[in-house]
Amino acid sequence: MISKSQISFVKSLHNKKYREEHGLFIVEGVKMVNELLESSFKVHSIFSTENYLKNITNINPNIEKAAIHEVSESELQKISCLHTPNEVFALVQTPINNIDNQQFNESLTTHWSIMLDDVQDPGNMGTIIRIADWFGIKTLITSLNSVEVYNPKVVQSTMGSIFRINMISTDLEKVLNTIKAPVYGALLEGENLYKAAFNQPGIILMGNESKGISEKLRKFISYPLSIPGYGKAESLNVGIATAIFCSEMRRRE
Repeated sequence: MISKSQISFVKSLHNKKYREEHGLFIVEGVKMVNELLESSFKVHSIFSTENYLKNITNINPNIEKAAIHEVSESELQKISCLHTPNEVFALVQTPINNIDNQQFNESLTTHWSIMLDDVQDPGNMGTIIRIADWFGIKTLITSLNSVEVYNPKVVQSTMGSIFRINMISTDLEKVLNTIKAPVYGALLEGENLYKAAFNQPGIILMGNESKGISEKLRKFISYPLSIPGYGKAESLNVGIATAIFCSEMRRRE
């Protein structure tokens, strides 16, 4: 059973303003919540049908502190962001990653990371998070004007990868002014990705879907790179381009 006030509170978290205010985000569906329970993310509360509660096999120690509510399918429908809710809905504490943390900064100079300049589409953001997870890239930095990584559509499209990536939204210019890692920028006028000479891990910088990398960030690019095209398409989807860049970076290791 879930009260009207609880329904109102949960539904408010469909809105970015209230997610940020309360430091919570939404995770839905059996697969996603199972992935959540295997992660180190802190669970605030779970709303679930009786069937799912009977079949939880992977228990996160943090779940002991969570409020667990058994709800009907109709109640789940009222709080869900999905057209067809799937047995379980969780509220999760948003992790805080500090860009000023020395360990975080050092990781940017010794490991590959991805930086996104004003990526707007939730589907693209979710795809890139999955790509980062596939290629073992642990850090994703997004501009303040990029789509929120904890947007329900983004979370859902990551298929659980969101729980394995360190993500931070910040002023990219400020970061690039302080980090000494090489920056590999995706530019149409850049050097052929497959022929360019480089072998040092660094930051893969991808731009906005329609405008590319902003002028204010281009000055930080150490290696302007392009994916050679052989047909007449004007450009590639940013998610596809990110996958190609990540694949080539890993191939060279």
